[in-house]
Parts: sequence; C-alpha cells; structure tokens
Amino acid sequence: MKWSDRRRSSNIEDRRGSTVKKAAGGGITAIIITLAAMYFGIDPQMALQGASKLGIGGSTTQTVPHQASAKEQQYAEFTAVILADTEDAWNDIFKAAGQRYKEPKLVLFTGLVNSACGKAEAAMGPFYCSGDQKVYIDLSFYDDLAIRHKAAGDFAQAYVIAHEVGHHVQNLLGTSTKVHKAQRSLGKNEKNALSVRLELQADCYAGVWAHKTQKAKQVIEAGDIDEALNAATAIGDDRLQKEARGYVVPESFTHGSSAQRVKWFKKGIVSGDVGQCDTFKGEV
Repeated sequence: MKWSDRRRSSNIEDRRGSTVKKAAGGGITAIIITLAAMYFGIDPQMALQGASKLGIGGSTTQTVPHQASAKEQQYAEFTAVILADTEDAWNDIFKAAGQRYKEPKLVLFTGLVNSACGKAEAAMGPFYCSGDQKVYIDLSFYDDLAIRHKAAGDFAQAYVIAHEVGHHVQNLLGTSTKVHKAQRSLGKNEKNALSVRLELQADCYAGVWAHKTQKAKQVIEAGDIDEALNAATAIGDDRLQKEARGYVVPESFTHGSSAQRVKWFKKGIVSGDVGQCDTFKGEV
C-alpha cells in the first residue's frame, strides 16, 4: 500500500509514555477483560464497566519516557496516514448525505490504558469506545496480527483501523445505541446475534473506506486486497474458536464467521455504497 508520502492525521493522542499501573485485583480484571473480549473490534463498555462495578482493577497512571523502536515509529506513522484516509472518506460520505462527520481521536498506548469505557489491556486488541469516541491501539497488535493470526501486511493493518472507525460511524449514526438498547431485553444467544450484525456492518464500512480511498488516491497495490481478506478470515469467530479450543459454538459468535467477515468486507469494497451495508435485514 502506498502511504509513506501522504497526509498524517492530527487526531492522534499518543499515550505511549503513560504507564497505567494496576492495583490489587488488576490481575483478575485482566482475565475478565481478556475472556470477555477474545477478539479485536469489540466495544468493550460492558466488560470494562462490569469490572469497574465489581470494584476491582484500580490503577494509577505514571508518565515515563517512551523510546519507540524504528519499527514501532513506522507503525505509528502508518496508523496516522490510515486514520487520515478514513477522515477524508467519511467526511465526503457524510457531506454527500447532508450530514457532518465528527472525526474520532485515535489513542496510541502500551500495555494498559484508561478509557471512558474503563481500563483495557493490550491483550484485548484494538477497540473503539463510544463513551469518549476514541479508537485505542497498542501498536504491538500489528505484530500479533502477523505472527499469531498469520495475517501480515500493511493493508491488513489498515483494515483493522478502518473496522474500528466503522464502529465510530455506527455510533454517530445511532446504530450502536439502538443495538445496545435492544440487547438489554434479549437472551445471551440473541444478544450475540445482534453483536455479529453490528461487527459485520463495521467490516462492510471498512470495505467502503477502501473503495473510496482507492478511487480518490490510487494507493492500493497488488496483493493488498488479499491481505485484508486474509485478516478478515483469520479473525472469524469460527477460526478463532477452533484454534483456541478445538471446536466451534456458533451461538456464541460475537463478530461473525470468517466467511461472513469476508463477505461483508467484499460487499463494501466492491460497491463503495454505505447503503449496501445493512446487515440488520435478512441473512448475514
């Protein structure tokens, strides 16, 4: 993906020099959060706020000098470029619909971070918090994506960021609020099914971003789309569950199967049309 000579977003909040130290009970909180948010992309409010209500996982924040490696700094610059691309794409889309796009902040952190949704560990992977309208990412996730999930490549990384920004778009449009409200009166399996539809729509929005960015800037190179599709496949609930425990429980899916994630990302990138991303009607 061509990115090195392009605009960097100014909506970056660099907290890599802030160390959040866990107080007593922090280890328990880490386990709860990690189990509750097994896959990246989740809106962590329920898990994080649940831990807060239990009175565990207190922390203090200490600012210390952070020495980024050359690779980490390249990751940071790349992330700022992709965030800028999402800003350009979604500003245009919202403007065409007669609306104003409110750009999210993206927080870079290491290890543990405080958000409006609560405290979160890097083990959760990147996430969006609707409480402060910020995307959070520990840049070491890019290495995890390549090594653990076998989904290397800069366009795979871009897909991750675009997916999280997709959750921000859902928040601005009121979709997330409607889904979370509906989930309060549903059983576990029905809640999960709605969560899957929300996540698949964010995948479709990531595809729309890719379509708009390519049309405007011609930055996608040979193999890039395959990288994103590989990432979508690698983080499907069925594949992750199979790798983690050797069997699959479809009713427990919260993000969708590999095939579903690929399907909806493709739908977005082929059409470039937000109207094609209604995952709440019919089969997914």
